[in-house]
Amino acid sequence: MSGLRRILLFGTLALLLAGGFIAYQGYRRVFGPAVQFDEDFRILLIPTGSGLTDVVDSLRAIGAMSDDHAFLLLAERKNYASRVRPGRYRIDRGTSLNDLLNKLRSGEQEPVKVTFNNIARIEDLAGRVARSLEPDSMAFLTAFRDPEVQASTGLSPQHFLGLFIPDTYEFWWTTTPEQFIERMVKEYEVFWTAERIAKAKAIGLSREEVSTLASIVQAETMRMSDAPIVAGVYLNRLRIGMALQADPTLKFALGLDSISRVLDRDKKVDSPYNTYKYNGLPPGPINMPERRFLEAVLNAQKHDYLYFCARADLS
Repeated sequence: MSGLRRILLFGTLALLLAGGFIAYQGYRRVFGPAVQFDEDFRILLIPTGSGLTDVVDSLRAIGAMSDDHAFLLLAERKNYASRVRPGRYRIDRGTSLNDLLNKLRSGEQEPVKVTFNNIARIEDLAGRVARSLEPDSMAFLTAFRDPEVQASTGLSPQHFLGLFIPDTYEFWWTTTPEQFIERMVKEYEVFWTAERIAKAKAIGLSREEVSTLASIVQAETMRMSDAPIVAGVYLNRLRIGMALQADPTLKFALGLDSISRVLDRDKKVDSPYNTYKYNGLPPGPINMPERRFLEAVLNAQKHDYLYFCARADLS
C-alpha cells in the first residue's frame, strides 16, 4: 500500500470515528440523563400564557436546564413553541431532554392535592384554595359570589356554602374557579346517594337542611361521640316546634365568631340566623360541615333530650 493510500485510509477512519463520536455525543445530549439535582424530583410550574422563553427560564429556576442550546434545538424540531401547555409538572432526576420535552408538549401534569376544612366563610375558602391552584383568591371569590355561578349549582345563595364538603381532593394546578365549582357539584352529588337522601327524608329534612343542621352541630362540638346526641336534641326541638336556641347561629348573626358565650342582650338581634328569636332552621349553613357531621345528623341518636350544656371549661 502506497504512502498516499495509507494516509487517505487513516484520514477516512479518523473522520468516521470523529463523526461517530459527535453523533454519540449528540445522542447523549438528547436521550441521555440531562436533568440532575439532589432531590428525586422537582416541581415545574408553567403559568397560563407562558411562551418558550418563559419555560426555559422556569426550568433554569428549578435547576432542570442543563443545555439551553440542545433544548431549544429539540424544541424547534418538535414544534414545542406553538404547543406550550401551562401546568404543574413533576420533573424527575435523570430525565432526558427528549422525555422532558415530550412531557411538557403533551401536557402531562402532576395533580395537586387541595385540602380544606374548618372553614366558616366563603372568603376563607377562596384563600385556602388559591394557595394550591393557579388562580388567585380574588378570582375564586369573584366566582363564588357570582349569582349566575351560584344558580348553576342548583343551590340558593343561602345554601351555597353547603356545596363545599371539606375533604382532600386532587385537581390540576390550572383549574379555573368555574371548573373548581363544577367539580364540587359532582362531589356533592356523589355524597348524596339515594340512601342518604332517604335518611334525610326519614328525619324530615332536605339535603340543604341537613347541611344547615350539620353546620350547627359542628360548631357546637368537635367530639364525634357527642355529635349524634346533639343532632338528636336539635331534631327533637324541630319536631315539637321549639326554637333551636343555638348559640353558634347567634354568633354567626352577630359576626362574632371569637366570643365564647352569648349574653341575653345578644339574643335581641333581628336576624333570621338568630335561632333564639326565630323558630326552625336558619336560612343556610353557618360553616362548611364535614362529612362526619353530615353523617351525625343523618344518623342522629334517638332520645328524648331537649337540652345539653357545656362544662365550666366549655368542653
